Amino acid sequence: MSENGDKSSIHPLWLRLIHWANAAAVIVLILSGWRIYNATRFMHLRVPFTGEALFPNKWTIGGWLGGAIQWHFAAIWVLFASAVFYILLFLLTRRGKQFLPVTPSGLLADIKAFLRGRLSHADIRQYNTIQKLAYLFAMIDLVVLIASGLVLWKSVQFGWLRVLLGGYEAARYIHFYAMCGIVAFIVIHVVMAVLVPKTIKAMLWGR
Repeated sequence: MSENGDKSSIHPLWLRLIHWANAAAVIVLILSGWRIYNATRFMHLRVPFTGEALFPNKWTIGGWLGGAIQWHFAAIWVLFASAVFYILLFLLTRRGKQFLPVTPSGLLADIKAFLRGRLSHADIRQYNTIQKLAYLFAMIDLVVLIASGLVLWKSVQFGWLRVLLGGYEAARYIHFYAMCGIVAFIVIHVVMAVLVPKTIKAMLWGR
C-alpha cells in the first residue's frame, strides 16, 4: 500500500506468478549449471592450491552430470515459457513504461542520492533509474543466457546463432559470464528487497 493509502494492486497476479516461476527456474538453472561446470571442468574451475571444484557440491543439484543436465533442461522450459508469457503480457499491458526513460542525468542524480543514503522508495510503483537499469540488465542477460544455451544444446540446429555468438567455445564463455551476471543481480536484488520489505509484500500479495 502506498503512502497515501491507495490499496489498488501494484503487481497483478500474472506478473507475480511469472516472477516466482522465473525465480525458481533461474535458481535451479544456476545450481544445476554449477554441477555441470564441476563435472566438465569447464575453464579449469578449481580453487587454487587445492584442486577442489570452485562450486561446492553441497551448493549444486543433480548429484552427477546426467542428473544435473536433466534438472537444467526441466528448468529451462519453465523459464522459456514464463519469458514468452511475460513478453506478451508486457506488451499488451504496456508495463514497459515503468522501465523508461533512462537518462544519464537521472542516473547521476540517483547515484548521488544513493551515496548519501537518500534514494527514495516512498512509492514502489515508481522505479528509480538504478532499478530500471538493473531490471533491464536482468532481462537482456536472460536473453543472452537462453541464446547461448540454445547453441550449447543444439549447436548444429542453431548454427546461425552459433556464428552470431562467435562459435561454440565463445558461446560457452558467454553462457558462463552471463550466469555470473544474473547471480550478481539476484544477490543485489535480494539485499535491496530485504532493505525495503514492502517490495516483498507487494510481490507476494500484489498490494
